[in-house]
Amino acid sequence: MILVDTHVVLWLALEPARISRKACAVIEENRHSGEGLAISDMTLLEIAVIESKRRIQLSASLETFLLEVESRFVVLPISGRICVRAMGFPASYPKDPADRIIGATALVEGISLVTADEDIRKSKAVRTVW
Repeated sequence: MILVDTHVVLWLALEPARISRKACAVIEENRHSGEGLAISDMTLLEIAVIESKRRIQLSASLETFLLEVESRFVVLPISGRICVRAMGFPASYPKDPADRIIGATALVEGISLVTADEDIRKSKAVRTVW
């Protein structure tokens, strides 16, 4: 199983050409191997916020889009362990709470994070794929 960052979820749905070849290969491998693709439940909130700010245009209602996302991914809940881990990142890790929750989810679950976010990747605090 791999954890998919919010922007990658959106790109899969709206702009798949933006996803790197390596990330595409890992996503397909996990999708077809039965291991599956996961998201943090924080991703659902991030998508709702992005849509409410009109930064994306969905062809369906927000609710319909989120239901579709939930059906295609394993949604991992935020736990106390994840919250504690999110506060323990080094200074090099992004300060955004969503980035911290998503990164901490990958660490607690022991899985890689598929992300194009250079700040997360450069921090080396989380095992990433891009």
